[in-house]
Parts: sequence; C-alpha cells; structure tokens
Amino acid sequence: MASTERFSNLPDYAFPRLRKLLAGLEPGDTPMVMTIGEPRHALPDFTGPILAAHVAEFGKYPSNEGTPELLQAISDWIARRHRILVAPDRIVTLNGTREGLFNAALALCPNDKNGRQPAILIPNPFYQVYAVAAAAIGAEPVFVNATPETGHMPRYADLDPALLDRAAIAYLCSPANPQGAIAGEDYLEELIALAERHDFLILSDECYSEIWRAAPPPGALAVATRMGLADRVVMFNSLSKRSNLPGLRSGFAAGGPGRIAHMRRLRSYAGAPLPLPAQRVSAAAWADEAHVEASRALYQQKYAIADRVLGNVPGYAPVAGGFFLWLPIPAEIGDSEDAAKKLWAEAGIQVLPGTYLSRDTAQGNPGRHFIRVALVASADETEAALNRLKNCLYQGG
Repeated sequence: MASTERFSNLPDYAFPRLRKLLAGLEPGDTPMVMTIGEPRHALPDFTGPILAAHVAEFGKYPSNEGTPELLQAISDWIARRHRILVAPDRIVTLNGTREGLFNAALALCPNDKNGRQPAILIPNPFYQVYAVAAAAIGAEPVFVNATPETGHMPRYADLDPALLDRAAIAYLCSPANPQGAIAGEDYLEELIALAERHDFLILSDECYSEIWRAAPPPGALAVATRMGLADRVVMFNSLSKRSNLPGLRSGFAAGGPGRIAHMRRLRSYAGAPLPLPAQRVSAAAWADEAHVEASRALYQQKYAIADRVLGNVPGYAPVAGGFFLWLPIPAEIGDSEDAAKKLWAEAGIQVLPGTYLSRDTAQGNPGRHFIRVALVASADETEAALNRLKNCLYQGG
C-alpha cells in the first residue's frame, strides 16, 4: 500500500475537528477552554537561570542520544522512582514522548510477524499517535475497547490467540489518557506474561505517571524487570506533565539495550536532538522532586473539587491519575459532539468529544457517550467551570 493511501484513512486530528464542530457557534458564557492537556502550573524556578547560563550552547550541535549528564539524571530518577537500575546506555532522549512513541514503532516493529502482516494493539480510546505509527509502517491497527466494564484498561488477553501471535507491539497508557485509570501491578504482570507468551513488545506511555491521587502508579518496565523480562517493555516519560514544561519538548525512552540501540540508530538519522540548553534544564528537572510535589498537590486539590461538584452525577468516576475527567453524557443529550456543542453554546465551556479520541469497533465506539475535560486551570477557575458544566449537562445534579 502506498504511504499516501495509508494516511488517507486517518480522520482529522481532534482539535481541527473540534474547531469545525464549533464553527459559527457563539459561546454562551465567558469562554473556558478545557480541551488541551497543556499544564498551566508554574515552571520550575530554575528553568530561566539555567537557560540563561547555557545560552551560548545554542551555537553547538547537541548530542543525539542525550548528554551524559542528562542520561545519568534520568537513570537516577528511574532508580529513585521505580527501584530498578537502568544504565544510561539503555536510555535515549526524545523531543517529548510523542516523537518516541511514533519512532519506536518504526525502529522496533518487524516487517512481518510469523510470515504475516504484523498487528499493533491499541487501547480504545487512545493517544492518536499510536494509530499513526501503525499506519506509517503498514501494520494492522487493532483497537481494543477500554470501558468502565474493563476498568478503562484494554483486555488484550481476550483477543484471539491467532491474532496475538501476529501482534508485534502493544501500546499501553497508564495513567490512561483520557480516562485517568491506572494499570495496577497485577494487570501489568498479566500483560507482560502475555507479551512473553506471544512474543510482542509493550510500549508503555507513562507521561502522566507523576500526577496521581493516592499512590504513585507502578511502571511497566519496573514490573517487567522484577519478572526477568525487561526486554519486553520500552517505557516513555517526559517533563511536559511532570514538570509543567510542555514547550521544552523533552522526554525519554528506556528499555532493553537492544531495543534502545535500534531507537538510537533510527534517531541518528531521523531525530532532532534536544538543544544543549534544554538538556541542561532537563537534567535539573529530573533531579528535583520539590516542584513535582507542589504541582501534584494542586492537581489533587482539583480532584477534590471535581469529586465535590460532580460526585453525585450518575456514572462519574473519580480520577486516579493524570489531569483529565472522562465524563458520561446523559442519553437525552445525544452523543459526545452534541454535548460539546451544547456546552459551548449554552455555557461557554469547550471540551473534547470522546469520539475524537476513539474508533468504531464491532463492540461500538467507547468514546461516543463521553467527553474529555482537562483540569489544567487554577482551582477557582476549575470549580467555576465544572459548576457551569454540571448545570448545563446534568441540570445541576
């Protein structure tokens, strides 16, 4: 199949679709945008001084895989956070996790699996780069619904064993975007054992891992390492959510030495290395937890606000991690697009329709009757907006 044909079947990206949906509608109240997962908490206070101190390094070509100092800072963070040792040569820096999640499929997916077209397993709803990566390499995307009935995690083990034997890669996001569910250790152990049995790789997207309600989510690479199966997982994380630095475009992937060597090789040709000043800031950010704890406390405050305002809404589920609410839509309103238009036209609240984050399957579209709401504004703004949302969608509860 020609590459143009592979991409022609992809729907428009979520935010252009939303702009088209709301075009011509005037906001019914002071606009409040709750669509984009862009943190608005304060940057770490060392960001500016470090950039200023190293500004001359914009005049140098940066190392492609990451400076020794940055790789060691990431290795040290993994050791503190996940209690495993990952040597710097098992880490590669990235321009945020999206680049890595895409290029990992290019670098690590075989041309065929057991003599057949490889399959890539994708949770549904999902971060859209997973599907684009499958299209780019000509793999079959297999969307596996993650619903309230499954704990908002995909049940890959329920798939046909013949399909699992064709699987080359399984994507996982925990805490999940958009549902905020967390994959527990039991779930991860079962998934890693499944990957070993059917010989596929898990790409674990953990970019929301430092935003949680009650306890830090377990990491897939840590669980796999304790099982003696570290080569079954590549984990991804970044400073975008953890450190409120989405514009720094700084993340990493870590995994088995063979996996990371392949990713480094591809990146030496196709990747854009992080500027050295950005790498200096990144090393400091991974070494510091105080700013992370302060930001997490603000999210936990907003979790409590959401529980208080929406707790009596039928189907409301308290978020376990990340900063999105995945809210059910009353049947009388219609689907997720109907709800988004109603909220904008009547309450001035901009949200993302769940169908823009999911695909139709034989079991239905799991996002059709949900909306995603980002808790990135201040606590006061969030509370005011959620009350407007509740009064509009749920008649005040």
